[in-house]
Amino acid sequence: MAYTATRGELEGDVRDVLARWLPPRLVPETHSDFEISEFSAPDAGYSGKTVFFTASWSDIHGVRRRADLVLRMQASDHQLFVEPDAVRQAEVMHRLGRHPGVGTPDIVLIEPDPRVLGAPFYLMRRVHGRTPSDVPSWHKRGWTVELTESERETLCDNAIRALVAVHRIADENDLAYLRNGSGTTGGTALHRYLDRLREWYAWCRGDLVVGSDVLAEALAELLDHAPETDAEVPVWGDARVGNMSFADDLSVAALFDWETATTGPPDIDLGWWLMFERYLCEALGFTRLPGVPDDDETVRRYVEFGGRPTGDITYYTMLAAFVLALITNRLALLLARDGLDEATARTYPTTAVELTRQYLADHIARRSTTS
Repeated sequence: MAYTATRGELEGDVRDVLARWLPPRLVPETHSDFEISEFSAPDAGYSGKTVFFTASWSDIHGVRRRADLVLRMQASDHQLFVEPDAVRQAEVMHRLGRHPGVGTPDIVLIEPDPRVLGAPFYLMRRVHGRTPSDVPSWHKRGWTVELTESERETLCDNAIRALVAVHRIADENDLAYLRNGSGTTGGTALHRYLDRLREWYAWCRGDLVVGSDVLAEALAELLDHAPETDAEVPVWGDARVGNMSFADDLSVAALFDWETATTGPPDIDLGWWLMFERYLCEALGFTRLPGVPDDDETVRRYVEFGGRPTGDITYYTMLAAFVLALITNRLALLLARDGLDEATARTYPTTAVELTRQYLADHIARRSTTS
């Protein structure tokens, strides 16, 4: 979920700084006439400031060159996560994007020094493709609705294959990087994930807008009945089609938004995938479009394409809904602060909390029948 900076926030001083700062880092010394276009902002969320722009210059032969770029700055005035880290996200994309089937944007440069633009940032090459929408839901409006049933099936299959490719990464150096960024040590990857979740909940508990009782009960269930597994793969943390760019042939061009990347059982991502599609579809009163698989079919295809779930998916969908409820509670505060009416802002966490309630009941029922 990436915060969209307005043109006024990043134009002016930032463009002037980049115009002076970028040339020796981006283009040959023999260039001339370096220019930066006006900024434009993508449709996005709230965890970092994102703008598009084009840098252009003339090479030694007078030929005009250009680079379509994305500037991503770390947010400092509206945190969804406890410790946002733009530099780490860029490094994650750089590392994981080298593996087969895992397309990530090409990282051009990373600047950790906040003195340059006021916050750490990175630049990546813009990926030209189409991304399914969250608002309005891609299940209801947008270019995905105009696809044929067969095309939507292709899109979803390609998306699931990309998720499987992420979970196939076994490079120990990359796993160590993801693991060491978690801030906790000891225990299994799932235990470490839950330790961080407990800390995150404690950080935002006092600011919950809705669902405090449900979330307290769900956290107790998550901690007291965690599956016994030592599975550890890269966990994207925000695995869904809305964080993918698709080429014209519906292949996956790039995977975005790696703020919460870590390690753990692959079920964490799979549960998030299932939960988020329900959040954008059935929870809003929509019906899945022809060609879009339901939960059971999504899991079946994930396994068919090489994925290896480790256990009870009802636990991981409950986990995902709990995480989304924390995020959207925080988001509601930020949206209201920035001018959205409170009733509308509260709809996001209200829907997520209701999903948490449903998944919690499902997990308790399943646990009762298998114990």
